[in-house]
Amino acid sequence: MDSKKMRRTLYAMIAMFVVLIGVIAFANLDTVLGKLGLADAEQAEETAATVEDAGGGQRGDDLSAFLNDETFFDPEVKFKSIESYSGRRVSLVMSSVAKDLRVMVVDSVGRLVAGTPFKINVQGIGEYTDSDEDGIIYLDGLRAGEYSVSLEEAEGFIVPNTITTIQVRQEIEYRVIDDIEYLILTEDDVDTDEEDRAVNGAEKDADGTENTDTEFAAGTGKLGIDVSRWNREIDWEAVKEDGVEFAIIRCGYRGASSGALVLDSMFEQNIEGAIEAGIPVGVYFFTQATSEVEAVEEASMVISLIEDYDVDYPVFLDSESAGGDGRADDLEPEERSAYHEAFLETIASAGYEAGIYASRNWLDDQVDMTMLSQYKTWLAEYADVPTYDDYFDMWQYTSKGTVEGIETRVDLNVCYMNIDTSINHARGAAGYSGIIDGDSGNVPVGSDEE
Repeated sequence: MDSKKMRRTLYAMIAMFVVLIGVIAFANLDTVLGKLGLADAEQAEETAATVEDAGGGQRGDDLSAFLNDETFFDPEVKFKSIESYSGRRVSLVMSSVAKDLRVMVVDSVGRLVAGTPFKINVQGIGEYTDSDEDGIIYLDGLRAGEYSVSLEEAEGFIVPNTITTIQVRQEIEYRVIDDIEYLILTEDDVDTDEEDRAVNGAEKDADGTENTDTEFAAGTGKLGIDVSRWNREIDWEAVKEDGVEFAIIRCGYRGASSGALVLDSMFEQNIEGAIEAGIPVGVYFFTQATSEVEAVEEASMVISLIEDYDVDYPVFLDSESAGGDGRADDLEPEERSAYHEAFLETIASAGYEAGIYASRNWLDDQVDMTMLSQYKTWLAEYADVPTYDDYFDMWQYTSKGTVEGIETRVDLNVCYMNIDTSINHARGAAGYSGIIDGDSGNVPVGSDEE
């Protein structure tokens, strides 16, 4: 091909390209003028109207305009109470120990929602109302099987449009309740004068011969204390320096009146302070359980509180009176012991050593210790020589002790567990070898040298 033909071909191609661009520009004249800022306002409005009528494009400069478009969202309703998105979102948490069902209404941060008579529907059973408005609905006497539960609408709340299922067991299983934290209250939530009413039976039965000193014969046991909120702020470093070798710390109690599970307000501070000071710890819980289910609840609370700490000493169940009118005070010994066994077995099943604390007379008269012989015994008897005629692993010998770092009187204890001595278990006055130094120098009371 010669040069003339090549030039003619090139000119033809350029002409065709220019014509194509012109056709495209003419077809989109309004848009091009708008981009160049040459279109008048009337033309712009006509263009916008055309786009809107076509059902596409952006409407104006409001990037959130789609929120006002009722057709934009999926029309499926996820919550029953959709009329007010300002309401509190709630959900159901359920637990079962045996033949029972506890339904708890909780908010988005896991707190029980009180003050509203929520209603639930248990399929095949019926409707139930939270009549006391504490956020908990409890059913017992159920048959084993799977139950489906839904929450009815409640004004001011966003209620999930779902059905929750749970398996109810026929026989009790001594295992920790996973959601027990929903049942735990703080002392700000209760009247502590009504709820925290454990009566120290050992003080009532004291014979006046108790030793209130912290000195005892070397090699016969370890010196320890037990404390609760009643002992106020504690300087644990000073306690350690004063020779205390272990501490049993109250983690909580069941209310003597309401039956609520209550956290001891000083528990966290006490257990962390003792551990930081290098003092081995155990814990105790004051029971007012009136059923095996409640005993498992109490044990579950304890486990939930101590699982993040190193606990070297046993978990003790504090079995005492609440002044004669506590919710568990009138239990028969065999009945009370069965509930104690449920608590102790649940603690043991979680991998902790378990034991019972009580005064001598309470152990003799109010508990059937033959049912609890496989667990540790912590005896409270305020006498120079204990007269309890059975095995015990730890002895609380006074409530009038003084220890550096504690401004109140404090309970003093001697522990025989894991001690390199022949008195691993003391047994009554007859087998007692002596622990605390008496007034006769360093000679142990009750020893052959006395």
